[in-house]
Amino acid sequence: MAWALDLDGVVWLAETPLPGSAEAVGRLRGAGMRVVFITNNSSMTVDQYVAKLARFGIEIGAEDLLTSAQAAAQLLEPGSTALVCGGAGVVEALEARGVGVVREGSADAVVVGWHRDFDFDRLAAATSAVRGGARLVGTNDDPTYPAPEGQLPGAGAILAAVSCASGATPVVAGKPNPPMVELIRKRVGPVEVVVGDRPSTDGLLARRLGAQFALVLTGVIDAAGAAALDPRPEHVAPDLAALVAGYQGDRGAV
Repeated sequence: MAWALDLDGVVWLAETPLPGSAEAVGRLRGAGMRVVFITNNSSMTVDQYVAKLARFGIEIGAEDLLTSAQAAAQLLEPGSTALVCGGAGVVEALEARGVGVVREGSADAVVVGWHRDFDFDRLAAATSAVRGGARLVGTNDDPTYPAPEGQLPGAGAILAAVSCASGATPVVAGKPNPPMVELIRKRVGPVEVVVGDRPSTDGLLARRLGAQFALVLTGVIDAAGAAALDPRPEHVAPDLAALVAGYQGDRGAV
């Protein structure tokens, strides 16, 4: 069985590692658990994520990282074309799928993901392609992105702009939607615990995988918000380190 960990708001906040996260991953691995990382943030490539985790003391292989960009790419057929309104991670996933990537003009699909250089020209290009018949695909629709300075606009805000301007309803690939569920089942298999900071994505993903949901309070929700949740998560902890220590303590693990 595996533990599936979110990244933003669980392992780090932007470029700031959350204390104890690397040690918590080490404890899980020491107890014989496979640990995989599942992120709705499609902005970076797989190698960039692997390198960032390594900088923060967590060594992984590419097979243990699943992104919403990869889930979105599975929705497109090899040989089709996509206009990318997103970051390098979206481009990488589409090219690995055999999808031709363009930045303007017509395309079979428009794929929207979180990126910091979104502007009017990107919005206009994406909208024009959708109005020309392209399918609108979102890597995810998270409204915010947790950062040390607070909640920044997320991919859902960018996707909403394209949807509003084009009049199209998007297909969303990332957590907790079926494309990501299918990708996890294919690449990971059974999951025991999903750890995340967002009940609407990580929590619902856990339900759909038949896994326990462990909510950490280092991202988008605080203790008061957690107490008001219905249904309640199986576990609530201040951070990943406390979660793992408490979980292993309950099971009699060292």
